[in-house]
Amino acid sequence: MDSRRDSEALLQRARRVALLVSDVDGVLTDGRLYLGAQGELMKAFDVRDGHGIKLLREAGIEVALLTARRSEIVDARARELGLARVLQGQSDKRAGFAQLLADTGVAAEHCAYIGDDWPDLPCLRAAGLAATVADACAEAKAAAHWIALAPGGRGAVRELAEFILRAQGRFDELLRRHTEGVLHA
Repeated sequence: MDSRRDSEALLQRARRVALLVSDVDGVLTDGRLYLGAQGELMKAFDVRDGHGIKLLREAGIEVALLTARRSEIVDARARELGLARVLQGQSDKRAGFAQLLADTGVAAEHCAYIGDDWPDLPCLRAAGLAATVADACAEAKAAAHWIALAPGGRGAVRELAEFILRAQGRFDELLRRHTEGVLHA
């Protein structure tokens, strides 16, 4: 395992997280856009990432989405996950990130940001915990404190959620809560 993923300094960053801001395309999706003949757009989201987001919220960590594109699909997914803070059409992600921090009252050092490409670099550089996916561009990986083993759209956000929850000592409690009363064969 990468020593960057286990260092005490990295764990300290994760312990401070009160807000996770996530890019969408290339992070919550694999970055591909499916366009139909009538111009309809489709994206695929991983249910494991969605469950990770729900676990963070259950632990009291707010989650927000910040994306340069606009899509009703993202709004629908955010509603499914119970996310109130969704900023779309943010070509200047630095400004969107600053707006989210101001709206939530969370300081940048208490914020995790996960992105995968050049537009995410200002946010990665500002966040207390900068994270990226396994298939991110080299520049995003260089800016990140933590790099998922999974690629975008395939469980990377779930990995990050579990890392944060473990660092904050909440993982076992949540697992126990979710498995109480489950019959074991």
